[in-house]
Amino acid sequence: MPGKPKKPSSGNRVTIKATGRGKSPKAASSAIYRSDVLDAIAEDGDTVGRGKNLLKHPDTVDLNEEELKEEITRVLNVTNTTIPDNLVIFSHKEKKFEAVPSPGNHLQLMHYEGDYYHKNSREGRAQLKRDGAFLKPDVAYGGVEEGNGEKLDDDAMEEDEGVEVDGEESPPKTEETKEEEKGEDQEDKGEEKDEEEQEEETANAEVEGDAQAKTSDGSIMLNLPPKKLTNQFNFCERAALTYNNPQRDLATQTVPPPRANIARLVTQWTIFDAYEEDFAHQQRLKELEKKKEKTTTGGTPWSGPPVTSKASESSHDTLTSRMLRAAKRLERMLNQNIYEEISHDFKYWEDPSDEYREEEGTLLPLWKFSYDRTRKMNVTALSWNPEYKDLFAVGYGSFDFSKQPAEGSVCLFSLKNTSHPEYVAWLWTGVCSIDFHPQGQPYLIAVGLVDGNVAVYSIQKAPPHVLDKPLYRSDSVANKHAKAVWQVRWGSNMPDGEIPFYSVSLDGSVFCWIVANNELNRTLVITLSLPIDPIPGPDSVTIPLTACGTAFAFHPTEHNIFLVGTEEGRIYKCSTAYASLYLSTWDAHHMPVHCIGYNPFNPSIFLSCGGDWRVKIWEDNRSEPLFVFDVGSPIGDAAWAPYSSTSFAAVSWDGRAHVFDLSINKYHSICSQALVQRRRSRLTTVAFNHKHPIIIVGDDRGIVTSLKLSPNLRKKPKPPKKGQVYDPMQLEVTKLEKLLSLVREPSILSPAPDVISTTS
Repeated sequence: MPGKPKKPSSGNRVTIKATGRGKSPKAASSAIYRSDVLDAIAEDGDTVGRGKNLLKHPDTVDLNEEELKEEITRVLNVTNTTIPDNLVIFSHKEKKFEAVPSPGNHLQLMHYEGDYYHKNSREGRAQLKRDGAFLKPDVAYGGVEEGNGEKLDDDAMEEDEGVEVDGEESPPKTEETKEEEKGEDQEDKGEEKDEEEQEEETANAEVEGDAQAKTSDGSIMLNLPPKKLTNQFNFCERAALTYNNPQRDLATQTVPPPRANIARLVTQWTIFDAYEEDFAHQQRLKELEKKKEKTTTGGTPWSGPPVTSKASESSHDTLTSRMLRAAKRLERMLNQNIYEEISHDFKYWEDPSDEYREEEGTLLPLWKFSYDRTRKMNVTALSWNPEYKDLFAVGYGSFDFSKQPAEGSVCLFSLKNTSHPEYVAWLWTGVCSIDFHPQGQPYLIAVGLVDGNVAVYSIQKAPPHVLDKPLYRSDSVANKHAKAVWQVRWGSNMPDGEIPFYSVSLDGSVFCWIVANNELNRTLVITLSLPIDPIPGPDSVTIPLTACGTAFAFHPTEHNIFLVGTEEGRIYKCSTAYASLYLSTWDAHHMPVHCIGYNPFNPSIFLSCGGDWRVKIWEDNRSEPLFVFDVGSPIGDAAWAPYSSTSFAAVSWDGRAHVFDLSINKYHSICSQALVQRRRSRLTTVAFNHKHPIIIVGDDRGIVTSLKLSPNLRKKPKPPKKGQVYDPMQLEVTKLEKLLSLVREPSILSPAPDVISTTS
């Protein structure tokens, strides 16, 4: 045993212990050379006396002693030069780029979580105490001592079974000697164990009740209750029984397709003939496509500006439609992430200050839509798509006829992508008016131009971002208006399937354009004549004077009735069945009429606005207006709200937007908010969205601004708590009728009943 001298065994033997653990006596004795071997090596003169020849490379530098003694220090570090130290990442929360910490030079090849405790820790001591072992306080990383106080060292020297004397191996121990040594060791262990048990009993009696106790040799015994080892993973097991769907087998039997075996001898000349036939077929198809293009445009097709055509051709050659659609979706995602706050305002914002204001509201600016090439143009027309509530069309041109741009444009924007228009169409002149088809064909767009022409575009089969050519176009001298087309409107489809739309121009004529048989045919509806005698002309010819049409609107229910506003300030009620008669006439304004619109809930009510600063509400078959509002500046456009029968909006040239609600205030607007600077720009057009509570406003700088209405600007009537249940449409009609009953004047005044009884 280590720490106790062993008794020498019988015989002259010397015990030699190996330095390494587990080495055999043969390995230990192999390091001792015999004298006869050394003498043989010394006598061999050829082996010992022969000198060693050193080989030297011819390029080796000869160094002197000082240079050889010089020490050159080289430091090796673990820095990895390939790891970047300037990594950044964009934080959407902070709206900026933030530095990313360096990954460092430490490379972890393997990570394994063990379940061992350190023997000096609290848990390790408790476990050793339960196993019957304890530690000395001064033992840091040594072996563990058992209860008898002897230290179990892993590096202890094992007892050799053999010895050597003068280089010779000693014989192994016999069984008798081993039994004698084993008996002596057990006696020694028993004596030491009795002494240690007595010391432990005395020490435990002195420190009874304490958490720790020391033995005679300074070891610490922990009196801790048995503690369950902590769970390394801390998980819970749960089980649930779910319903298993029954398996079903469905089998069908089909008729196998017909098969045929074809065998033919193919030679070089048959292959050549097949290629020739295919090439001739392709040439015939190209000629047919060219003929179709000529017939659909009605004349020489206009290819648009050269820059746009080259760009579209190059884009179509390099990119496919599938790649463009994917790029469009990615662009929408980026824009929604960039303008995330505006998107939340559009969806969830409600002005809390409206609770403290009963008759006033506000407009919250949202997105601004613009295009780089249309910055200096005027927004002349706006139109929402009836099918896709987030899509609207914008017409770009100029209201100044002395400074017309070299080209015009129609851009289709979407609320999902505010940075770039979805489609762009370039025209040879400025755009005055646009309109989406309201029924069945929402992909058709009618466009009125400054030079008197009209065009029809289709976005159904157009490539992304580009509208190359119009589907139909009036390009002849006789088949167009003489002056600018101020407004276009789609009509109801004819019984034979033809699609008509109407246009009014400054030349005093209203045309009906019919799209049929890939042609655009024109029909004169009415010529707007002034109630003035004709003036004499050359050769004793009288020339009748015509009015200049600026705006018109069709009746919501009677599709053959429409109203026309003129530059002289009059409004005419006309019919498509009579080409020379007016049904009614109103002297509405003192300056040109800019807009006319029917109420969507009551077709007998309509509004008009003009350059005389006034917005007027009219009723059919009445010569005087029901309401008159003066905003203090020329009005560019006005429109009824689709959600309320008494609300409408108007924009003025001083850069302000006005919102009216006749059920709340019959004398003033409930919201008047400045959107642009008064001296620099003016507002020209306005349009309500049919689904969302927003409006879009255009100005003369080519910018379209979207605004959200506060709750006070879109109040709806409350249904009665008791009685008949009304739908929202009936409630709006009832609210408007109640308002009109307060301002209408009876045609015949009847005396009161009490007056009749007294006179009789």
